[in-house]
Amino acid sequence: MLIFFTTISLLIIVVFAFLQQPKFGKLPKGERLLKIKQSPNYKNGVFQNISHTPDLTDGETYWTVGKQFLFGKKVRASPKDAIPSIKTDLLNLDINKDVLIWFGHSSYFIQIDGKRILVDPVLSGSATPMPFGIRAFDGSNIYSTDDLPEIDFLFISHDHWDHLDYKTILKLKPKIKKVICGLGVGEHFEHWGYEKSKIIEKDWNEKIELTDNFTVHTVSARHFSGRGIKRNKSLWLSYVLQTPTMQIFIGGDSGYDKHFAEIGKNFGPFDLVILENGQYDSKWRYIHTLPDEILNVAKQLNAKKILPVHSSKFVLGNHPWDEPLELITKNNEAEKLNIITPIIGEQVNLKDNNQTFTKWWQTVN
Repeated sequence: MLIFFTTISLLIIVVFAFLQQPKFGKLPKGERLLKIKQSPNYKNGVFQNISHTPDLTDGETYWTVGKQFLFGKKVRASPKDAIPSIKTDLLNLDINKDVLIWFGHSSYFIQIDGKRILVDPVLSGSATPMPFGIRAFDGSNIYSTDDLPEIDFLFISHDHWDHLDYKTILKLKPKIKKVICGLGVGEHFEHWGYEKSKIIEKDWNEKIELTDNFTVHTVSARHFSGRGIKRNKSLWLSYVLQTPTMQIFIGGDSGYDKHFAEIGKNFGPFDLVILENGQYDSKWRYIHTLPDEILNVAKQLNAKKILPVHSSKFVLGNHPWDEPLELITKNNEAEKLNIITPIIGEQVNLKDNNQTFTKWWQTVN
């Protein structure tokens, strides 16, 4: 018994020490926590989704999900070949060009109307705090923080590891003018040395007047948050970005719900909607959009152009790595919506409605 309790005690100490590393960030405290407690979306000590949102679908348990993920048969979860990519020179990109560059998964760079924007950058090659595990696919991690110019606005949808990467954020610090994030996420940034004056931290349904006719509306999403043991201490959200010439929906992560139709009604149409499309599973259908839902979401948002993201870089689900892009394009044969499928690093000309893209994933084993 003495050996057993000694072992358990040592394990607890090791886990506690591991969680104290800076990369786990900090939970909100002080004035920030007082503001959070005033939010109508914060109840019983945590942020809540608008609709009841179980972690797992009815009938599923963490045991069944964990067993499948660890020991179940995975069919082509990772590509055998390297992911094709293009290295666009962002440091010398003409500021007058209106473009988007996708870095794989949910990270992308937008240059629009003279401003440079970065969303959920994960450029370290990893989507986990562990020194092993979820690594980027070969070929999908060709960009580093050194390849990025000064950024006017950094958008963070939520604080999960595949959207808020400690190593990337730390290296980007000298290049970031403003951080835009949900309530509570600012605590991580301040802990990592960002000046409080650079952080714009908002609840759902707030308006941010930036500069030069750039406006942001924070809108709801159906997801969750957390970098350690405690969950939902910071807020997850999506953004409506209004520039002098375009309106863009920055989706982040979200399961399907009525909020998409409401956003479309209040703000649509959108010149471009960027929607998560990958790492889904029927077992957790409430927190990620499924393949048979995403086109309906795009229609509810009244999207003129759709960029599917959240795929092609990490294994975080149980589907074949190329299934998200294959299904959305196949399902779109009947809908005929304008879906764009750039290669990682390929220059998307935001105002060119005739630009064409290949089904590049079909050439990768």
